[in-house]
Amino acid sequence: MDLDFQKMPDQLIPAIVQDAATGQVLMLGYFNAEAWHKTQAEGRVTFFSRSKQRLWTKGETSGHYLQVVSLHVDCDQDTVLVRAQPAGPTCHRGTTSCFDTEVPLEAAVPAPVGSAVVVGAGSPAPAVGFLAELDQLIERRRQFPAEEPGSYTVRLFEKGLARIAQKVGEEAVETVIDAMAGNKVGLAGEAADLVYHLLVLLRVSGSSLDEMLAVLRQRHQTIGAGHRRPLPD
Repeated sequence: MDLDFQKMPDQLIPAIVQDAATGQVLMLGYFNAEAWHKTQAEGRVTFFSRSKQRLWTKGETSGHYLQVVSLHVDCDQDTVLVRAQPAGPTCHRGTTSCFDTEVPLEAAVPAPVGSAVVVGAGSPAPAVGFLAELDQLIERRRQFPAEEPGSYTVRLFEKGLARIAQKVGEEAVETVIDAMAGNKVGLAGEAADLVYHLLVLLRVSGSSLDEMLAVLRQRHQTIGAGHRRPLPD
């Protein structure tokens, strides 16, 4: 499917860029036909800059390129969703996303009944996307320990697989204890410790959160097709 550039007076199609790992919305840019085809051909996001009036490859100055993971054209062929892997901060201010400035609500704007409206508060990424951010940070600590030599994660990697596996076992036991005791606050904390140490274990073992999620996704698709897994004892 191609884009319908003729729909737009300036023949520029808006493109929303989303972090493929975390789901966070990073920025908005515009494709003309040349930028669209260049992006597909090179696998790096290239826009048409309205201020510079020329093609502009994101990261051409900073080195913070956006590597294309997938491109999705909407049903009207006049908007694109770009799922990308950022090589650094996307915004020119050095922030992850261009959409992290909080906008105060106007008092005259009525909130929907039974709901609270929050505009721009916090990070514009799905909460679950933080797991992907954490996994990426853990892998960076593994690859570049000299960046943060005193960090807990670096020291954990230095202790090796056996100690990391032991920590996962300890945190799993403590999680079960708090769950059985009905300690809701303690359970959240122990579960957080368990998930973190499990991510470290995956990385030290040569695996990752992505590989684990791929297995879960495959199992989910299998169940959706009518093939049930055996029930637990």
